[in-house]
Amino acid sequence: MSAGTVLDLVRSDLRAFAGYSSARSSALVGDVWLNANESAWTNPADAQGIARRYPEPQPEALRARLAAMYGCSPDQLLIGRGSDEAIDLLVRALCEPGRDGVLVTPPVFGMYAVCARLQNAPLLEVPLRDVGTALEADIDAIIAAALAGNAKLVFLCTPSNPAGSTISLDDIERVARALQGRALVVVDEAYGEYAEQASATSLLAHRDNVAVLRTLSKAHALAAARIGGLIAAPALIQTLRRCQAPYPVPAPCTALAVAALEPAALEITASRVAQVKTERTRLAAALQQAPGVARVYPSQGNYLLVRFSDAQAAFDALLAAGVVVRDQRAAPQLHDALRITIGSPEENDRVLQVLSARRAAA
Repeated sequence: MSAGTVLDLVRSDLRAFAGYSSARSSALVGDVWLNANESAWTNPADAQGIARRYPEPQPEALRARLAAMYGCSPDQLLIGRGSDEAIDLLVRALCEPGRDGVLVTPPVFGMYAVCARLQNAPLLEVPLRDVGTALEADIDAIIAAALAGNAKLVFLCTPSNPAGSTISLDDIERVARALQGRALVVVDEAYGEYAEQASATSLLAHRDNVAVLRTLSKAHALAAARIGGLIAAPALIQTLRRCQAPYPVPAPCTALAVAALEPAALEITASRVAQVKTERTRLAAALQQAPGVARVYPSQGNYLLVRFSDAQAAFDALLAAGVVVRDQRAAPQLHDALRITIGSPEENDRVLQVLSARRAAA
């Protein structure tokens, strides 16, 4: 597919937008740096002197390691502040306010709707279908609503947060094929490391209207570092870089992320992901037998969506024991549900002990 196809989705007034050229945008060489109005001295609190200079706009060492891990080329990757920045960039760069829609599948991650609201982009909602055993995306309805509602962006969260369900690569490709030239299909794989299916990055070779969101906040345990990435057609990545703030990734965060992607660290991360999967199975089975639990949805993320006969009582009991879970009752279709992150075995045991104690108290 030609790069021009995906660039046609960008706002017409931004296709030739040059953006801001920072002092680090040009590849200059020197040993006396007087081009960015930085301090000539390090801060007393910065013993290693890593914070005095502005960082690389797109740190090459980190970019190379992320590209290798995600199976893409560096020119297909944009690094930003978590996945949130990429979501915001996509909405601002592609959607004409008041005209181009953003399609979401509630209950789902709320930042898609927030960014659409801030851009005054019409929000199109295609609710997940509760089929009893899972909350699933309605692919036919997504395609129909996107075409009818002039969607420019379609966000497919897989594994879905908070539902835990996945969307097959065949279904993702079916949506992208139906919306070719009309919309960008953004596959949010924030929890992809915990899923059994392959990444949607494999679709980019023949579908230029597919983009994939990834993050180091979850499986890689770097939530505070705020490192995320968007994988997409190189031409779209170049356009988004021109719309991005000059220095999106602080140097200390880059150094931490590069170290976290060393082979030894990745091996430990993989073992912890495997442990989460094991604990996910154990916790789901035990919760299904706990008093007051109406349903535990199968999950491919590092969390479980659980319906309770009395969600408030369960939330209060857990909180009283020092266990904080996510109250989902304000989300569409989830008036009786809590989302429980898979913790360590000891933390999961405490959840089970608290909920089992409710039976004894009764």
